[in-house]
Amino acid sequence: MGAVLPLLALRAFTETGRLGSLKAAAERLGVTPGAVSQQIRVLEERLGVALFVRAHHGVYLTEAGARVHANLMRGFELIENAYATLENLSVEKSLTISTVPSFAATWLVPRIGRFSALHPQIEVRIEAAATLVDFKHDRIDVALRHGLGHYPGLESIRLMAPVLLPVASPQLLAQGAVISEPTDCLKYPLLQDGDRADWTLWLQAHGVQVGDEARRGMSFEEDLLLLRAAAAGQGIALVQDTHAQEDIEAGKLVVALDKPWPSRFAYYLVSRADTLQRPEVRAFVDWIKAEAGRSGGAATRLAPRCDEPE
Repeated sequence: MGAVLPLLALRAFTETGRLGSLKAAAERLGVTPGAVSQQIRVLEERLGVALFVRAHHGVYLTEAGARVHANLMRGFELIENAYATLENLSVEKSLTISTVPSFAATWLVPRIGRFSALHPQIEVRIEAAATLVDFKHDRIDVALRHGLGHYPGLESIRLMAPVLLPVASPQLLAQGAVISEPTDCLKYPLLQDGDRADWTLWLQAHGVQVGDEARRGMSFEEDLLLLRAAAAGQGIALVQDTHAQEDIEAGKLVVALDKPWPSRFAYYLVSRADTLQRPEVRAFVDWIKAEAGRSGGAATRLAPRCDEPE
């Protein structure tokens, strides 16, 4: 074997070259930009060659740096994969799931106890965050995401396609105008999604041509917040039926009008192909597919229409 390799410096060089930024590399490595810069400087002095060109908007690989960067990237990826294998050997009965907070709170968490009862030997950990998962660097086994199912380099399994329904507190609807057609929803305050787009699309899908009135009202980034505002009587929210199901069953919300609107998006289980081969992950996939099949459309079936007697 040769001399001891300066692995910290090589990793700092590799991440900086990949991200084109000392600051971004420092965030990835969990250190300060100054520490990354120092490691690169040590490497350059040791080799006697410049690896980066410093510019106002970042750093760029020199010709010498570019010649070795791809090989170092592959080398560190092999090291990370080998280390992940060792980690899996030590925690092979654990399962870490990532999903967005609204889906975790309204659908997954109320059901996950059934999975644990079936598989008590599997330790389950749920991470609820809106940020996308980096399967190469984050210790995540599966992610549950709402999208179109296109996740390059990963396996995706379609679970269910929720529909959007207008929901409100029964007290609010009892005090206001009767809702018998989609345009009647405009007589109430509308609670908006973060993009203020869903109400316009829902109304247009049901033949109502609208202007700015469909985009007015308080907006919320998460369906969970929309549900809480609707249950508090602050207006009508347009949310996924899977998210509203628990509040509908509890009587906190009712469907204002039984006019669901299908979306192109669906919920997918996303994971790496090798991770899907682990027995505990396969057990979770089988379980959640069965749960998704049972819960499809449940909110619509449970909810009385506000213009019909209960």
